[in-house]
Amino acid sequence: MRHTTHRATPLLLAALTAIAAPATTINAQSMSEVQQVAKERGLSTADLIAAAKTYVPSGDKDEYVMFASSGHAGQVFAIGLPSMRLLRSIAVFTPESWQGWGFGVGNEILESGFPKGKSNLWGDTHHPALSETNGDYDGQWLFINDKINARVGVIDLRDWETKQIIKNPLTLSDHGGTFVTPNTEYIIEGGQYAVPWGSDYAPISEYKEKYKGSVTLWKFDRNRGRIDTTKSFAIELPPYWQDLSDSGKLASDGYFFMNSINTEQATGGIQDKKPPFEAGASMNATDFLHIIDWHKAEKVYQAGKVEMIKDFPVITLKTALAEGLLHVTPEPRSPHGVDVAPKGDFIVVSGKLDPHVTIYSMSKIKQAIASKNYAGKDEYGVPILDFDSVVEAQVEVGLGPLHTQFGPDGYAYTSLYLDSAVARWTLGGSYGSLSPEPDWTLVHKTPVHYNVGHIALAEGDTVSPDGKYLVSLNKWSVDRFITTGPLLPQNLQLVDISESGTEMPVIYDMAMGVGEPHYAQIIKADKLNSWETYPGVGWDPHVQNLKPMAPKKGMERVQRNDDGTVDIYMTAIRSHFNPEHITLKQGDKVRWHITNTERAFDATHGFAVPVYNITASLEPGETVTIEFDADTPGTFPFYCSEFCSALHLEMMGYLMVEPSED
Repeated sequence: MRHTTHRATPLLLAALTAIAAPATTINAQSMSEVQQVAKERGLSTADLIAAAKTYVPSGDKDEYVMFASSGHAGQVFAIGLPSMRLLRSIAVFTPESWQGWGFGVGNEILESGFPKGKSNLWGDTHHPALSETNGDYDGQWLFINDKINARVGVIDLRDWETKQIIKNPLTLSDHGGTFVTPNTEYIIEGGQYAVPWGSDYAPISEYKEKYKGSVTLWKFDRNRGRIDTTKSFAIELPPYWQDLSDSGKLASDGYFFMNSINTEQATGGIQDKKPPFEAGASMNATDFLHIIDWHKAEKVYQAGKVEMIKDFPVITLKTALAEGLLHVTPEPRSPHGVDVAPKGDFIVVSGKLDPHVTIYSMSKIKQAIASKNYAGKDEYGVPILDFDSVVEAQVEVGLGPLHTQFGPDGYAYTSLYLDSAVARWTLGGSYGSLSPEPDWTLVHKTPVHYNVGHIALAEGDTVSPDGKYLVSLNKWSVDRFITTGPLLPQNLQLVDISESGTEMPVIYDMAMGVGEPHYAQIIKADKLNSWETYPGVGWDPHVQNLKPMAPKKGMERVQRNDDGTVDIYMTAIRSHFNPEHITLKQGDKVRWHITNTERAFDATHGFAVPVYNITASLEPGETVTIEFDADTPGTFPFYCSEFCSALHLEMMGYLMVEPSED
């Protein structure tokens, strides 16, 4: 990367001295070596400063962890900041062989999310959400949506594994999920493309009558660490395409906000010489920001004022309007971001076709609702709050604004897709005294490379933003990296926002050659309390407790049952499995139970069986059960697939399946 055309100079000594730790001594010889390397590689002073800011020495830990969606890889990526090192891929909606996810382990969780009973082994993850306590990340849970099939995954951050996948029975295309209420009472899953309930068949000519918009509130049980579907419900919305959402906090606690596109209710039809969706869905001058009182909606649901649709409780649009829990107000057309400021007093909306960010005042919204200051109703009877009565300000930030995050110093940051830049601008109201610039003012724009979608700041969507780093999640990477064929990686760029004013340099380019990260959240690493080993030998991660019948030392055996099933009880420890010989009969239904009896940190074992499509990862103390039918006769060497010791290659055994007489 290049931030300046100047080459390394004597100023380099002062720059490096300024950023070095107090105990570090930069002598003339080492400085000469640095200058020589800089000269040979053509590095500028700014390049070297950026390298020093992001370098994390071996053995040192990153200050932050960014959890990013992986797009159509169907997983979640964990990335350390400021090093931008990929720490983990967390398997969610897509089988992943290193973790054994979907290859004998986690199969039942994956299958629980299959749409309409059809095998679906990929996902399109978009918006991860960390659990919150009082509007601040607490480091306990992570939620992620699957846009393609309207699913929600629950990840436990003690072991960074997926525990639950829920399929929404009402809809598909949940772009507006997942976002949590301030104490993680609910996970908000907003829909996107309107479909008939349950995505049943209905001709497009009946769009306005039979196609539905919706938002689902999944009740989260912290004690169980699971979504409680028996206490969850949905709200019917007009058949606009609801897009992103965000939950209110502090001044706006009890509300959440969803923007929308295609309030035109365009139905496309380019093949029939009709306007394509891209034209029909962007004709109106404005779209609608949905303002939903979820506290009131919860009471309506608890009072039983719902209809059961697809065996799921729904507050119908008629009831939502009668109970006064839904309002809309005009917003810039084709919006893609709705973001609540740290104090909850302002809601920022960006429209892709409007160079401004529009800032709504929560106090004005409440006042307009109370006084019924309506500009009319939409065709479904939803009251439209008068735009001028609820807007606080508009700031012209640049072309293609999308997503806004917040710092602790009165600054807000907005991604500019068309400008390929990130804008810094000042909040007003009670934030005004925190920044030296006037309220509601564009301060600076930093170019990024290229076509930035979402951005993430350190804790930048909580009540207490940290404000050290910003990550620009760019869609294009033309000329940034080695050409990897026509399919290029995305580019995640780290931006230093620690200085006020106009200093906001890009300090790292990270090629992401897996999937397409959309959105991310960045948490302070010291908030995470991850386990080093499972709490006890025989721990079942699916229930987060000891499994009574988990194999232990001395319990190893092959047990043939009266019902024709076979249970294998096996232990794994460096550097052998016990038992090592397994003899089955063709047609046996098998349950293979394996416990890693290690207690040492990072003493992971793998387990892989050829032909049968089985692989598992066994962390210290973990027990797993793999079920399969022994339908193929033969001799199959199984082995440890994780390099665990000097005698790793010898950690193996033989599965022998006798052919049936038939």
